[in-house]
Amino acid sequence: MMDRTDRHLRWFLRQLTRETLLYTEMVVTGAIVKGRRFDFLAYDPAERPLALQLGGDDPRELAACAKIAYELGYDEVNINVGCPSDKVLKGRFGACLMAAPEVVAEGVAAMRAAVPIPITVKHRIGIDKTDRYEDMLAFVDVVSQAGADRFSVHARAAWLKGLSPKENRTIPPLRYGDVHRLKRERPELAIELNGGIKTLSAAQDELPHVDAVMIGRSAYEMPWVFARADTRMFGRAEDPCATRADAVRAAARYVADQGIKLHALGRNILELYHGLPGAKRWKHGLAQSANLVGLEAARALERLAEDMGPVVSDPPTSSAVEPHAEQA
Repeated sequence: MMDRTDRHLRWFLRQLTRETLLYTEMVVTGAIVKGRRFDFLAYDPAERPLALQLGGDDPRELAACAKIAYELGYDEVNINVGCPSDKVLKGRFGACLMAAPEVVAEGVAAMRAAVPIPITVKHRIGIDKTDRYEDMLAFVDVVSQAGADRFSVHARAAWLKGLSPKENRTIPPLRYGDVHRLKRERPELAIELNGGIKTLSAAQDELPHVDAVMIGRSAYEMPWVFARADTRMFGRAEDPCATRADAVRAAARYVADQGIKLHALGRNILELYHGLPGAKRWKHGLAQSANLVGLEAARALERLAEDMGPVVSDPPTSSAVEPHAEQA
């Protein structure tokens, strides 16, 4: 989700769901402690509840970043031990750290001692040839002793040798059964399932087996997936936006208030009408207006909303979740 879950996308998603926990894109600890921290950590208070996701392996830097996040009002700090990109491998953070659970545990313990907010870990089933259920269990057992509040498990192994980051999101098979088993065998731990979930219905199907479900790339591939989350998942009486047009009008107010180019938000709402009649017209309109700023951008969005009309229903989906290999 790097370069995707920026503050503009998070703000827009918050117009669709008030309750869902949102995550920042992964930020490297060095960029915060040694760089321009507010360039990376600034957010609109409306985005909360909000978790800061960190990449790093130095306990002191992780603790310093957690303290900064707490002081800025973040609700959770998450360490990413799941990203398989070449950059994180060279920097010794991300999925390669699954081979060093003691290092992850030291980082979690340092953050846990520094702040009172939840400290969570996002990780994979395993890496390369170390991808048995028993390998994941050993990793979780070590890290849980450091006080991690939740484990968010991307239910695939990461193949660091031979696959690109994109391929690592689709080629290693999903193994939901391993995550279900982890929850059964460690019932005292909070376990969240991630990977391949595209709809609220698919998320609801998994909740009998785990404590929570994370929806990842559908956040920008099909952002409307969150529009009924508050009523269906959290028991609220109503959702923030009844129609997509409501969401677009909220976006228009945002670009006017922020004085930003439409492109800054437009790339994140490109798929708002995904699968519906007129989706191409919507995308074309956004592209044509991408360089408009502030009030002009807002007026363009309002015209687009009027043109698209009050679409209420959702398009049918061919698959609520990717095929996965169950392993008990």
